[in-house]
Amino acid sequence: MSRRSSIAPDVATLLACAVLGLAPIRMPAQSTASSASPPAPPVAEKRPRTDTLHGEARRDDYAWFRNREDPAVIAHLERENAYTESMQRHLAPLRETLYSEMLGRIKETDLSVPEREGGWWYYTRTEQGKAYPIFCRKRTLDGAEQVIFDQNEAAKGKKFFSLGGFEVSPDGTLLALLTDTTGYEDFTLRVRDLRTLTWLPDRKEKLGFGLAWASDNRTLFYSTTDSAKRNDRVWRHRLGTSVRQDVAIFHEPDVLFNVRVTRTRSGRFVLIGASSFTQSEWRVVDAAKPSGAPRLIAKRRPNVEYDVDHGGGHFWIVTNDGAPDFKVARVADDAADLSRWTDWLPAREGVFVEGIDVFRDWAVVSERREGLRRLRVTQLASGTTHDVAFPEAAYGVFMAGNPEFDTPTIRFSYSSLVTPSQVTEYDLAARTRRVLKEQEVLGGYDRTKYAVERRMAKARDGTMVPVSIVYRAPLERDGQRPLLLYAYGSYGATTEPTFSSGRLSLLDRGMVYAIAHVRGGQEMGRRWYDDGKMLRKRNTFWDFEDVGSFLVAERYTSADRMVANGGSAGGLLMGVVANETPTLFKAIVAAVPFVDVINTMADASIPLTAQEWEQWGNPAKAEEYAYMRQYSPYDNVRAQGYPALLVTSGINDSRVAYWEPTKWVARLRERKTDGNPLLLRMNMGAGHGGSSGRYERLKEVAFDYAFILDQVGLASRVVP
Repeated sequence: MSRRSSIAPDVATLLACAVLGLAPIRMPAQSTASSASPPAPPVAEKRPRTDTLHGEARRDDYAWFRNREDPAVIAHLERENAYTESMQRHLAPLRETLYSEMLGRIKETDLSVPEREGGWWYYTRTEQGKAYPIFCRKRTLDGAEQVIFDQNEAAKGKKFFSLGGFEVSPDGTLLALLTDTTGYEDFTLRVRDLRTLTWLPDRKEKLGFGLAWASDNRTLFYSTTDSAKRNDRVWRHRLGTSVRQDVAIFHEPDVLFNVRVTRTRSGRFVLIGASSFTQSEWRVVDAAKPSGAPRLIAKRRPNVEYDVDHGGGHFWIVTNDGAPDFKVARVADDAADLSRWTDWLPAREGVFVEGIDVFRDWAVVSERREGLRRLRVTQLASGTTHDVAFPEAAYGVFMAGNPEFDTPTIRFSYSSLVTPSQVTEYDLAARTRRVLKEQEVLGGYDRTKYAVERRMAKARDGTMVPVSIVYRAPLERDGQRPLLLYAYGSYGATTEPTFSSGRLSLLDRGMVYAIAHVRGGQEMGRRWYDDGKMLRKRNTFWDFEDVGSFLVAERYTSADRMVANGGSAGGLLMGVVANETPTLFKAIVAAVPFVDVINTMADASIPLTAQEWEQWGNPAKAEEYAYMRQYSPYDNVRAQGYPALLVTSGINDSRVAYWEPTKWVARLRERKTDGNPLLLRMNMGAGHGGSSGRYERLKEVAFDYAFILDQVGLASRVVP
């Protein structure tokens, strides 16, 4: 787990999905805001505290916000919310319009493409007016439906409800669930008998992500977390016994490592992984012998990472051992020494191997070439290999769940900035494909009205940074179009140029949307990631700034018409940009921003901190402290003008604590010299991903969109 979402996308991710533009427009001379005197912004009380790091005294007047039990903290957050609502009240009609537009493009009553597993067809469906999916299955596609879990019923009376695990037993009779009702990602295990639709008495609270069944349909494996919410133990539970009798079968004491548990597609093994950001170690349990001790695949070694899959009598290993951009190796699953791998797909120049999906007769490797993902298909018996080709210049493709091990077909999801998501079935032998379902965009969406470009912007060190751009055609590059520029750029996470129907509300009003594929992600291979972390982290920020300057120089937009957006670790990027290049952007939207870098990374009791010393550095080390000190947004707020800022957060966020953006806003209010809006919007009932229900989430996006449109003079623009 990292400071990015594992289950539901946060608001920044929804904003990042893409934006198009319209014919050239001129900015109105006046803001659409009310001419009445604005209310005074909240003033945060100062409670000085001074710490010393490496001889530097660091005063923090707002550290007290961390004490959630202090009534003054909640009172301050409520004042911030009231101020934000007051400052944005003039946009309430626009928010309603945006919400209605976005909702109007969604087919509210819909169902997913069924997937076959264990003799059942599983799918989800949604109903108009209901915020959550309903999980169903059928024996045959035209047979009777069984509702196995209605999330709407489970969420009744709760402000928040999300799932951290959803696993049906191998024989299809039991459903194991992990549920969270606060947004803090403390999950509760429940087990449902699908024959009677009754809940078993087995229950365990405060768990981490991940579940796995053994082959006996009676044994479950789950994980628990330490005081810093690091998954550190895997447990074995036997149904019908007290959870107090559960056995811890693996414990990871190293605070740099996070534990995972899963079951292979073949069903033969339960996998237990312990990984840091630079090392991996995996163990396997024979799923037919769940009481057996885990068996080690290969000991951890410095700077060696590997992942494991199983099939065809082998463990398949994706590793960077001697291969910076990774390769695929394998070893017989009954070998005496499971660490004696042999190369199956050696490293290749210019090809970054992202992962492998193994089936009975086939293996599908996801790999990236020239910044775009490809699927490499190999028939295991013959070794015959071919690529699955994709038609557009910029796109995103993702392997679907594909739960069946013995299958002649696979499914993947494909979309681009102008192509709605398509679920495609691919015949591995015949090399033919069939689109099973394309996301339906209601209201008459016509993709031919929009254009996509992929440009390369030169960063200050000469590196060429990819930029994905989409707009409503035609585009006259005269610098008059408003533009929203998004980036993430951390943890090796790749930002794919995919479709969002909600984004059309920006595009149709005239905005250009651009994704800066900055270093820190892995769009251009492993080095792209390595060049954007630790003592090279500033490349991420400089890339983004240089892409922004490129877009202005190329006349896609101008600085007084450009908005920046990022969330979580991408919110850190927003904080740095606000300090370093405040005149490059008209406004910035920072969602759940990780901005108090040094204070957070110096405190190992905060969730995720110790593990991420290998991402950002450890302030206890002088060199790493000095480097972080150069860019940490909270530590570098200065007396200068800043762009308009909208900052969003959730009080139950376990990944970026609510006090980080709260402190940052307080210090900005104290020091900034401009009169631009500075707004903090705190969700008082959710965590990192914002609201859990689809309708409330759309309202959050509408709020952000209204702010963006207002800042670039498009609040009154009528959609053609």
